[in-house]
Amino acid sequence: MSRNYNVAVLVGSLRKDSYTRKLAQVIVAQAPANLSFNFVEIGDLPLYNEDLDTDTPPAAWVRYREEMNAADAVLFVTPEYNRSVPGALKNAIDVGSRPYGEGVFKGKPAAVVTGSPGGMAGFGANHHLRQSLVFLDMYAMAQPEAYIGGMWDLFDDNGELANEDTRAFLRTIAESFADWIERTVAPAVE
Repeated sequence: MSRNYNVAVLVGSLRKDSYTRKLAQVIVAQAPANLSFNFVEIGDLPLYNEDLDTDTPPAAWVRYREEMNAADAVLFVTPEYNRSVPGALKNAIDVGSRPYGEGVFKGKPAAVVTGSPGGMAGFGANHHLRQSLVFLDMYAMAQPEAYIGGMWDLFDDNGELANEDTRAFLRTIAESFADWIERTVAPAVE
């Protein structure tokens, strides 16, 4: 029997009307009921600087780390910037991975979804992010892979996903991720 899981959603784009955020919202809407999602905001995180990681780190870091520690799993949804992840997402990874040995990601299952208006669909960002997840000791879902191309053409004028094939694929991603979480999260001690 499935238990309930808390999933942190990290969106790599900070833009208000981001296609990437819309994509993440569609995935969340397609997910099984035993997953609850928290969109963890990363735009207010000061750049990681070890000098600030004292007994009183920046309040935004504390808030972010607490939200991430409460998550059982992480859904990364990001665009590609220069064949990599956006700086804000990289900074969120850095802030969450410190202080050394106390990171918020260790042992958590993860799914990576990338998208772009072009045909390569964030391939570079997807694989670059996966390199970081290995170091963070996360369990990244390998299949199905999720590269969403032609993002500008997927949503209608109201911001709704207009492509039913994409919706069905995103449902497969959400259901596969739920199964992945179930298989990788350590059973609760009773």
